[in-house]
Amino acid sequence: MKGITTPACQAQAILDRIRGNLDFIGPVLLRLYLVPVFWVAGNNKWNPFDEGSSLDSVIEWFGNAEWGLGLPFPALNAYMAWGAEYVGAILLALGLATRWICIPLMATMIVAMATVHISHGWQAVHDLSSPFASADAGEALERLSRAKSILREHGNYNWLTEHGNFIVSNNGIEWAATYFIMLAALFYLGGGRYVSLDYWIRRKF
Repeated sequence: MKGITTPACQAQAILDRIRGNLDFIGPVLLRLYLVPVFWVAGNNKWNPFDEGSSLDSVIEWFGNAEWGLGLPFPALNAYMAWGAEYVGAILLALGLATRWICIPLMATMIVAMATVHISHGWQAVHDLSSPFASADAGEALERLSRAKSILREHGNYNWLTEHGNFIVSNNGIEWAATYFIMLAALFYLGGGRYVSLDYWIRRKF
């Protein structure tokens, strides 16, 4: 037994040493993945450097109960969502106040899941081979197949699909839940050593 456990312990010690020296990589990769996600989301709501951009349409969508979300205080909610995403992307890129900015970003993801996505189930894109397919996934994919047939017959299908295939969006909670999980990991891990301002501020102060 000792002949087995000794090499295993040595291998574990080597792995622990490598992991200890490179433990900053995980938080950095999480941050770098999330930065463009929230930067694009924030700018799609409002680009403050574009005179033609405003939050008006987002505020209207947040507040309208007939075709929108019907949220109370739509202007306040719109500015809070935009601020969390826009400022959050900048702070995540810098690794500054990482744990603090994860809190409003996680809250934003929870609100998005509860108000926009949950009625569509789990999947972001209809796919019968993936888990938690929605009840109407089969019908949606049947319509997609019919649309492809029409395009093959009457359109330049090869040109239309040259850079990617057609899909049917389901708009479920999958992506928002994934971002929430990544933010939760960052909340506990922090911005990481060496490549975050949090690390250098903590070292100095």
